[in-house]
Order: sequence, then structure tokens, then C-alpha cells
Amino acid sequence: MILPTHIVGAGGLVINDEGKILLVNNPRKGWEYPGGIVEVGETVIQGVKREIKEETGVDVEVVNMVGIYSNTKKKKGYGGVEVVPTIVTIDFICKYISGELTTSVESSDVKWFSKEEAINIVRKKQQYRLRKALDFGNAITCAGFIVNDEDEIEVHEEYEFER
Repeated sequence: MILPTHIVGAGGLVINDEGKILLVNNPRKGWEYPGGIVEVGETVIQGVKREIKEETGVDVEVVNMVGIYSNTKKKKGYGGVEVVPTIVTIDFICKYISGELTTSVESSDVKWFSKEEAINIVRKKQQYRLRKALDFGNAITCAGFIVNDEDEIEVHEEYEFER
């Protein structure tokens, strides 16, 4: 039996005391909230905290899990990766704790934005997840989608689970 291969990612919607949202300008992808691939040997929470620190320079407290998303479209990879398999991303709301905003190889710019500004500046495929996180009441979203050629999400399955 061949086991399926999935990439596990974690995204963090970082909110400060003024209600502003932290975004990074990824040189390859444009504006997005911080996150990335969970590394071997670390938990999802450790992964999201590490990714946020690496991309923005700030430390956070994870407050809530808001969504689990499966991007089921296989696509051509880069950097020696031939095909990118299904990516399962777990999104969290995080509270800013400390640190100065700094850039990295994964972030050419790091800024705080109002919720409205954030929705309008993030790339199309992140707008769906950002809206779900901002509208988080007491339900966790679990959804499956593909990203089309226009960088938009086409949802093929969505559930809301009450906490």
C-alpha cells in the first residue's frame, strides 16, 4: 500500500491591540497573512509561531483555530519539486505579543492594515480564508477547494462546525 502524501501548512491571522491585521508582501506571491509549511518534528502550533516570527519578526499567542482547508489541485512545483500534492492548511487567529516588524527572504515588506484594507490587498486566493477568519464567530470552517488559473478559489466542499 502506498500512503497518500499531503503537505501540512499553518497560517496565522495576527491581530494587534488596535484591531489591525499583520500582512507580509511575499516576493513571489504578493500580500498575504504569514504562514507556511509545518516542518518535520514540530507541531502545527510551533509551525505557525515559527513562520510568523521568521516572516515578520514578531512573537504571537495563538488564540483560536478558525479553519482547515484542503487545496486539492496538483500543480507544478519549483526549486526542484516536480509536483505539489494536496496542501492541508490550518488557520489560526493570533494575538501580537512583542517584537519589531522586520522583513525576511519570504517578506519584502511587513505592515499592519485595517480589516478592510487587508481584504482588498491580499491576493485573490487568500481572500476566502481571510474572510472566514474575520467572520469567525463560534464555528470552524472545513473546506476543500482548488485554485483556478485566475488565482481564485473554487470551493467544492464546505462545512461549518460549531464549537
